[in-house]
Amino acid sequence: MGNVSSVEDSAVKAYGTEAGKTSAADQKAGNYGKTIGKPQLSEKAAKYYEELKQKFSNMDFILVSADQKAAAKAQAGSFANAYKTVVLIDEDKIEKMAEDEAYRAQYEGIIRKGASGLKQLKKTFDSNQNVKGYGMQINDNGAASFFAVVDKSMAAQRAAQRERIEKKAAQKKEDAKKDAKKTEKEKREEALEERRRTRKAQEDEEIVWASSIEELQDKVDRAVYSSWSDLVRTDEERQWGRFIDFKL
Repeated sequence: MGNVSSVEDSAVKAYGTEAGKTSAADQKAGNYGKTIGKPQLSEKAAKYYEELKQKFSNMDFILVSADQKAAAKAQAGSFANAYKTVVLIDEDKIEKMAEDEAYRAQYEGIIRKGASGLKQLKKTFDSNQNVKGYGMQINDNGAASFFAVVDKSMAAQRAAQRERIEKKAAQKKEDAKKDAKKTEKEKREEALEERRRTRKAQEDEEIVWASSIEELQDKVDRAVYSSWSDLVRTDEERQWGRFIDFKL
């Protein structure tokens, strides 16, 4: 997805010198991967952040500037993917985790426990393609919030996707020839149409937030089936996904 700092242009606030923060002079912008806002880390924190991402390499970390925490939650759905659990974590926590070993152990434990719970949840809903992805946001209170992105129109999208795949195989060579001859105007029109499709897909998405894995499971279950309310569900379907022990 690339660096998404441009989503928000608000300037990063200057830092004080209280615990867990460094002075503005000691901080610097860097290439932190995916970001929201314009986070800046001290050299020590930047090094630790890279180590953290390596330690949890099966997760997709998004670094959030201190002034964009609320915006991060609102934008969470845009980061969801089917391959990795998303972790939204702000620069203040990374700074403190780099300095304080006890704090680091506490919050790495939060990430580890959340990842384990979401992994189990993903297995439960694995056959249901309405769920696009899962993630967590590391909070200030020693806990995490969890989210899932549910696509309420996935059935129609799957049908359209099958049709596109069938056509693509037959038209691949022809499309290549056409691409070479496209005018700039045609390319702009195609890009505009792609943006329209993206906006439509986002309108069909619902971001479900919860304070625990169990709560998230229940909300995802209800969100998925709310779009299928006109279908008759079997007893087995009604019980689907409800018997997982998330105690870690």
